[in-house]
Amino acid sequence: MLITFENLSADQADTYRLVLSSSGISYRSRKGKYGWDILVNDTDYEKAINTIEQYLKENQDFHPTDETLHHECHKTFTGLYVSAILLVFHVAITISNDSEIFVRTYGSSAFYILHGELYRSVTSLMIHANAMHLAGNMLGIAIFGTAVCTITGWGVGWFMILATGILGNLMNAVLYKTGHISIGASTAVFGAVGILAAHQFFKKFKLPGQRMRAWLPLGAGLALLGFLGSGEHSDLAAHLFGFMSGIILGAFYGVLLKQPAARTYQIGFFLIAISVLVISWMRGFGYW
Repeated sequence: MLITFENLSADQADTYRLVLSSSGISYRSRKGKYGWDILVNDTDYEKAINTIEQYLKENQDFHPTDETLHHECHKTFTGLYVSAILLVFHVAITISNDSEIFVRTYGSSAFYILHGELYRSVTSLMIHANAMHLAGNMLGIAIFGTAVCTITGWGVGWFMILATGILGNLMNAVLYKTGHISIGASTAVFGAVGILAAHQFFKKFKLPGQRMRAWLPLGAGLALLGFLGSGEHSDLAAHLFGFMSGIILGAFYGVLLKQPAARTYQIGFFLIAISVLVISWMRGFGYW
C-alpha cells in the first residue's frame, strides 16, 4: 500500500476515511509522529487523490492537509473529576442528615423557579436522592462529559454541559409551573448526549453519501434517552429538555466553530461555569 495522505489531524483523518469509505476505496490508517497517515492500494492511488480533491473543492471550509490545528483537543479525564465532586457533595449532605431540607430548599422546584429563585436550576444538579441515583449520574458524567470535553475542550465542554442542565431545568419549570420538584445531574448528562449527537450529525451531514447516516446519531441519542431516561422515578421531561438543549448548543458549536477553542478561551469558559455554580449556591445560602 502507498502512503497517500500524511500528517493529518484526527478530525481530518476521520473525514478522509469517511470520504474514501463512501467511495468504495479500501485504505489503512496509522498514527505517525506528526499526525495520521492514510495508505491505499497502488491501484486506488489516483482514484483516492481525485476523490479527496473533489471533496475539498465542494467543501471550501475544510482545513487543508498542510494546515495544523494548533488548538486540537486531546483526550481528557475531567469527567472523572466532576464525578468525584458529585460524590463528595452527596457524602457531605448525607453526613449532615439534611437531605430532605436540601431537596426542598435547593431542588428544581417549578413554582419557586418561576417566582424568581432561578439558582435552583443550578443547585439541583448537585443533589441526589440516594446512592443509586448518584452512581448512575456519576457514570453518565464520567462517560458523556468526558466525551464532550474531548471534542470541545474541557472549558467550553463543561460550560456547555452546565448550560444544558440549567436550560433543561428552566424549561421543565415552565412546563409544570407548580407542584413539581426534581434533583440530580441527569438533565446535564442528557444534555451532554445531545451535544455529542449534534456534533456527529454535522460531522457526517457534510460528507458525500453520508447524509442519511447523519441522522443515526440523533436517533441513537433518542433511543438512549428512552432507555436510560424513563425509569420509574426518572423525570423524563427534564431529561428530554436537557437533551434538546444539548442538540441546540451542539448545533451552534458545530456551525460556528471549525476547530476547538484556544486554551485562553477554555480557561475563560471554565471560570464562567465555576462562577455560575458558586454564585448560585451563594444565592441559595442567602449570601447574594
